[in-house]
Amino acid sequence: MQCPVSLQPGDRVGIVAPASPFERDRFDRGIEVLEKMGYFPVFDDTLFRERGYFAGTSGERAREIQAFFTAPDIKALWCARGGYGSLRLLPELDYPAISQQPKIFIGCSDITALLTTLHTRCGMVTFHGPMVSSLAEADQGTLDGIRTALSGTRPVQVEARHGQVIRPGRAKGPLIGGNLATLCHLLATPYAPDFRGCILFIEDTKEKPYRIDRMLTQMDYAGCFEEIHGLAAGSFTDCGWPGAVARVFEELFADRDFPVVTGFPAGHGHPNMTLPIGAGATIDSVAMSLTYDAPAVCRPGQPGGPDRP
Repeated sequence: MQCPVSLQPGDRVGIVAPASPFERDRFDRGIEVLEKMGYFPVFDDTLFRERGYFAGTSGERAREIQAFFTAPDIKALWCARGGYGSLRLLPELDYPAISQQPKIFIGCSDITALLTTLHTRCGMVTFHGPMVSSLAEADQGTLDGIRTALSGTRPVQVEARHGQVIRPGRAKGPLIGGNLATLCHLLATPYAPDFRGCILFIEDTKEKPYRIDRMLTQMDYAGCFEEIHGLAAGSFTDCGWPGAVARVFEELFADRDFPVVTGFPAGHGHPNMTLPIGAGATIDSVAMSLTYDAPAVCRPGQPGGPDRP
């Protein structure tokens, strides 16, 4: 497993649009947040292409990502928005080339397709976290979470203070997952993640409880839960009455043999804490926490990551 080099003030960050177009005002305000955090966003006007519900053709969006991974002066790639479109890029990317230049890659929602595939195909840690357009409304907890995850000052720890224990226990494993609907769309494709031995993380937004039930049941029938070590549910924002969503988890997971905890503040809600994908972590139902074994990024020259030029 390769960890990317940590992100430091003054570093150049490539902004990419792997999925849908975005509102320019929210994007600009998000760029201001990145600049206030000390980073130097890099993009040009091609980022604002619109091709129906995509931010450009699949080839254009993939080449943008590929170029930033190979550019020596770019230290991270930050996604502008989700929506839909990341699935289209998966056959377009040169994974062997990307694996030679592991860098911070951060996004969420539809970007889950890229987070999990870059992890499995390139052996690198990726980051489930806020996108540029959502940074405009980011609270302080979200911003603090970004700094902790990307600077490497200490391991990430996230608590589900308002969550629920569906199945008690404590377990270790690499955290894999992201948006529930996108994970379902990856099933039975060459890009489906391997969940065996992992802590599975899921979140979603604007899905009614019966649709959440249907997607989880699909994953169950596909064998996704057979060998996982734990399940961490993030925010399920605007998904109807929270009690109905909780009932879905209780009915599907109360009798499992792995710990299940809901309510982790990651996903489409506030705060949206940054979670390293592919890094080792522990889920603990007593502490209601996800605690990573070590920082998910490396200092320049540190074993496990490339040297900073």
